[in-house]
Amino acid sequence: MGGRLEGRVAIVTGAGHGLGKAYAERMAEEGARVVIAELDGAAGEAVAAGIAAAGGEAMAVAVDVTDAAALEAMAAAAVARFGRIDILVNNAAIFATVPMSRASFDKIPPDEWDAMMRVNLKGTWLACLAVMPQMQSQNYGKIVNISSGTALKGSPSRIHYVTSKAGILGFTKTLANEVGPYNITVNCVAPGSTLAEANPDEATIKYREGAAKNRALKRMQKPEDLTGAVVFFASADSDFITGQTLVVDGGGHMH
Repeated sequence: MGGRLEGRVAIVTGAGHGLGKAYAERMAEEGARVVIAELDGAAGEAVAAGIAAAGGEAMAVAVDVTDAAALEAMAAAAVARFGRIDILVNNAAIFATVPMSRASFDKIPPDEWDAMMRVNLKGTWLACLAVMPQMQSQNYGKIVNISSGTALKGSPSRIHYVTSKAGILGFTKTLANEVGPYNITVNCVAPGSTLAEANPDEATIKYREGAAKNRALKRMQKPEDLTGAVVFFASADSDFITGQTLVVDGGGHMH
């Protein structure tokens, strides 16, 4: 294996399923040694084993991104195994694997609102805190946050999710300003509606097909459509780009 991430060490949160799995596998293909940080420990181990079987190098760490101590242990395990941390992809979120309610703003349970902010926003912040000492000591790092195209256009029936992903946009810009002096870049990818489910039912497929009708590129979005953007922000190709959000949705939202 080899590529744009040769010699780099990447942590991908929520990498046991869906888009996170695709990001981790693509990074391994590009030469990175990858830490699969995943709440579902068995799924994380399976992804790491798959990367190893394909000739890459990966380790799995069972971690809840709302647990600061667990994230610190994850970062320590990554350094102990690989010697450094170059890349963090903040992908873990409540959306599909950990499901959310799709209801109007006045029907969202308050506890679910709090859980959404705790995982999607606070979890991103805590993961950055965990890796920052190592990145600062290296005077190098790449943080890639995952937002959503819904944060840019609004999307009914999931106001808590959209709000959390909108928060990621402001978080990205602010953190980029604060850690720039350490040669750390912070950027964001905003996916469109993507068929990332492992075994989608007919309703899910129809929903994703419906989204395709509102794009310039009239087809369903696949996880592979996003991995290039994540690798770009994780690689030297983007060394002088920070605080930016790249919308990858086939032209569904242009700004």
